[in-house]
Amino acid sequence: MAKTHTTSALDPVKQFSVFAENRVGRLYDLTTLLKQHNVHIMAITVLDTTDSAIIRLIVDDPDQARELMVANDFPFAECEVIAVEVVDESKFRGVLAALLEAEINIHYIYSFIKRPADRSALAINVEDPEIAAQSLNQRGFKVLTQGDISR
Repeated sequence: MAKTHTTSALDPVKQFSVFAENRVGRLYDLTTLLKQHNVHIMAITVLDTTDSAIIRLIVDDPDQARELMVANDFPFAECEVIAVEVVDESKFRGVLAALLEAEINIHYIYSFIKRPADRSALAINVEDPEIAAQSLNQRGFKVLTQGDISR
């Protein structure tokens, strides 16, 4: 029996967790670097700690972003996240219900700043992205691919 794949499994959305020292201007430096090379930030959240910050971001060109961060001494980790399109805030509970029904643990959620076609979306880090995507698809939610958010 052939294994079925969700659309997101074929082209998963990539998230970078950039580790930056907690000093004035470091986030500005990163965003300026990306902008200068035509890499657009589609979603972002920042977790502040005493000595450092974790900047989680999703961009429209992960390959270019990866090269820029390596070349400019921005240490980072990369992972896959679920990106799910939501029409408006009333659908948020439906997303949560789909993940609860599949018994998927959510690590964190943040929203997209901008997407092509001006639709809202959520970035969700979960313990089992493939099962999460299947559950969301079964509930009628569109799980986005990296291609969906790239320009």
